[in-house]
Amino acid sequence: MFVLATIAIFVGMIFVMIRAFSGPTMYDRVLAVNLFGTHTVLLIGVMGFLFGRPDFLDIALLYALINFVGTIAVLKFFRYRAIGDVTQVSDRVPAKRTSASAESEGGA
Repeated sequence: MFVLATIAIFVGMIFVMIRAFSGPTMYDRVLAVNLFGTHTVLLIGVMGFLFGRPDFLDIALLYALINFVGTIAVLKFFRYRAIGDVTQVSDRVPAKRTSASAESEGGA
């Protein structure tokens, strides 16, 4: 039963990699990489039970957490082009110059 599950996970990983390379948008590719990480977690768990090492579940859980945090970091980077604290500044609407700010800058 575990051998059949391992084969099914490998087939799913192949389809996910095809999607990652041929995804039309960047979000499709990020989703495919996240799904590949999820398949890897499943594979580690199934292989642990297949080889009689159920302590592999600890490794799978750690990898799942790293996969989640990594996916969130990549999506945040693609949205804001920065990883650290990002202030919400609208680039579309320029700030109006008031006469007080123009005088303080030396302009008339």
